[in-house]
Amino acid sequence: MSATTTSTPVVKIDDVVAGYLPGVNILNGCSLVAEQGELIGIIGPNGAGKSTLLKAIFGQVNIRSGKILLEGEDITGLRANKLVARGVGMVPQTNNVFPSLTIEENLQMGLYQRPSIYKERLEFVTGIFAELGKRLKQRAGSLSGGERQMVAMSRALMMDPKVLLLDEPSAGLSPVRQDEAFIRVSEINKAGVTTIMVEQNARR
Repeated sequence: MSATTTSTPVVKIDDVVAGYLPGVNILNGCSLVAEQGELIGIIGPNGAGKSTLLKAIFGQVNIRSGKILLEGEDITGLRANKLVARGVGMVPQTNNVFPSLTIEENLQMGLYQRPSIYKERLEFVTGIFAELGKRLKQRAGSLSGGERQMVAMSRALMMDPKVLLLDEPSAGLSPVRQDEAFIRVSEINKAGVTTIMVEQNARR
């Protein structure tokens, strides 16, 4: 009889209480487990604390109690640059590209901690976002909202993250661009990246 082994979750959030202002908690005893290769959708109305949960994982909210673990290691309250180095990628809903930089320069910014793997990672992200590979010299500020979202996702993927946090990737996009965004998220997940996505569109 063979012994069964249980794998360590990629992300484990254990009873987290967090908020922006002293004495005002947005998250009250929040818990979540993301296994390797999972795609988790966080669904709820505006003001429910969905984005706050992602920001708590990414070190942008004061965590008052509870723990956040990445592959079993405590990352509670670490700064964003340390989290990126450990394998946490984040795509915020707005202001998610450097508009004055080209697409290529935006992607390079995603790898400022590990520039030596640029060629390898560029090949990976342009395998998912093929159209970006043809437009690397175009300024990000000239792109549509959907195209900017693709650049933001690509930049977060440049560091080969263990988990990708997406804050409403379909927000503000046309129906066609929403379809594209969900297809890309699915492709990212199928490539083996554990994905935690905040989304209001429960049907999707």
